[in-house]
Amino acid sequence: MADAHQGRVGRRLAAIVAADVAGYSRLMGLDEVGTARTLREHRKVTDALVAKHGGRLVKTTGDGVLLEFPSVVDAVECALAVQAGMAERNEGLSQDRRMLFRIGINLGDILIEGEDILGDGVNIAARLEGIADPGGICISSSAYDQVRGKVAVEFTDLGEQTLKNIANPIRVYAVGVSANADGAVPLSTSIPRLSIVVLPFANIGGDPEQEYFVDGVTESLTTDLSRISSAFVIARNTAFTFKGKAIDVKKLGRELNVRYVLEGSVQRGGNRLRVNVQLIDVETGSHLWAERFDKPIGDLFDMQDEIVSRLANTLNAELIKAEARRAERSARPDAMDLYFQGRAFLNKGTTPAFTARARDFFVRALALDPDNIEAAIAAAQVDFSVGSSFMADDGRAHFRAAENALNSVLLRAPNHPRGRMLLGAVHIQTNRVARGVAECQQALALDRNLAEAHGFIGLGKYELGRGEEVEGHIQEALRLSPRDTRAFLWFMFVGMGKFTTNADLEAVDWFRRSVEANPNQALSHFHFAAALAAVGDLSEARSSVETGLALDHSFTIRRYRVNAKADNATYLARRERFCEGMRIAGVPEG
Repeated sequence: MADAHQGRVGRRLAAIVAADVAGYSRLMGLDEVGTARTLREHRKVTDALVAKHGGRLVKTTGDGVLLEFPSVVDAVECALAVQAGMAERNEGLSQDRRMLFRIGINLGDILIEGEDILGDGVNIAARLEGIADPGGICISSSAYDQVRGKVAVEFTDLGEQTLKNIANPIRVYAVGVSANADGAVPLSTSIPRLSIVVLPFANIGGDPEQEYFVDGVTESLTTDLSRISSAFVIARNTAFTFKGKAIDVKKLGRELNVRYVLEGSVQRGGNRLRVNVQLIDVETGSHLWAERFDKPIGDLFDMQDEIVSRLANTLNAELIKAEARRAERSARPDAMDLYFQGRAFLNKGTTPAFTARARDFFVRALALDPDNIEAAIAAAQVDFSVGSSFMADDGRAHFRAAENALNSVLLRAPNHPRGRMLLGAVHIQTNRVARGVAECQQALALDRNLAEAHGFIGLGKYELGRGEEVEGHIQEALRLSPRDTRAFLWFMFVGMGKFTTNADLEAVDWFRRSVEANPNQALSHFHFAAALAAVGDLSEARSSVETGLALDHSFTIRRYRVNAKADNATYLARRERFCEGMRIAGVPEG
């Protein structure tokens, strides 16, 4: 027949999508007219989604459809959008009235016969549809190979499946979590954590000469957010298709399968530039965080780098808080849920109570997923914090545990920025300062926005006896992340540097900034007390000691002295000056 119409049968490679309604005959038996009307309404919506994703309706078959896409990524994203939309439209309906699609997707060679398509590529898609759960999507290995890492969704390997009338077994993957017939698990649970789309920033005022800068902020922020561990950031090519359009963030979240949307604007006024930005939870539509940046117009590209760095660092912390809150609501937390809750406790401060809670979450995460690199690095950070804050009599044992864990992780992920940075911090705290600083510099080469690495380099300068250089490195950290959750440690590092150069009044000011930034750091209070004692303010010094002991009642001068990290006379003299100040302020000798 094809020869009669076209002379020969054409072929092409395509993504084929087959879909039908699970239990359609049962639904028709319950309400024939209503079911037919509902299906027509659903198809109006799905037809629009197919067109938006570049697909073509090949034919309808009663309750089913056959679609063709030139891109597998577009096919899978369209299928996800369809299932998310169906889940929304089914809300409020009784279980027996819900209309659920099953979808199968294959990448294969097809035969073209007029407007129809034929061949094994089509047959495999149809068979995949047949084994998909109601509300679910199954794809072949050929399709999976093309979408892996490109679509913001989890895949489950179902192994090789023998499909009816298909000669060889086909490896099959389930896409996300099915919205099954019982309605127990909504499709939205398949949305990756820390998944975000950065919408093109609006150019307020419409100055065409500023457009390149506005687009540059969007592109750079997309790139830098991608460096956040565990983050999934929608590519800029997709994000820019929404430029200048009115956006319903809830619908956008379902379509792109993300949890968060970042939107913002840039406005120029005279010689100043204002950037406004908002982070939105697409599930609720609520604003989780908003910030305004006002900068004098100088070198636009340098300013762009600074704005983007600040946003990336702030968003990292805000996203961790948001994910921790979400995880708290989970009845059955998985490894990443536990990881985010542990990170949230680490960000609260460095006390025995907080570190113990954080450690518990990371241990539980690793019990569920021993290969979880983020949880392993975070657990090592707990040991580092215990050692560096003098919360244990044998701090060296905690440093050894942290170093062993980090070396193990870096064998698997040698270019992990935080892993490199924390290993450097351990080296700095164990009298291998030059090596530690080099590790932190390598971390910055891997992630230029890792402000904490600048902080540890500052600590390294203190350990080397170059206290006057510490502040410069901390100012660089603050330039990148002025409201960082770890800034209280950086302020303490500067105070330590000032105190050891006998700039006692300046040291008092920096230690005060540290305890004001985060009062949940016992060591900051003890350092503050030593500096206050040195300038003669014994009343406030003793009050600071009381606050520190309330956070860590086991802290003593003996522990502080025993865990000294060097044996050279200059270092020990600096340490002894702290000990003397603490003794005057009332820290127990031990």
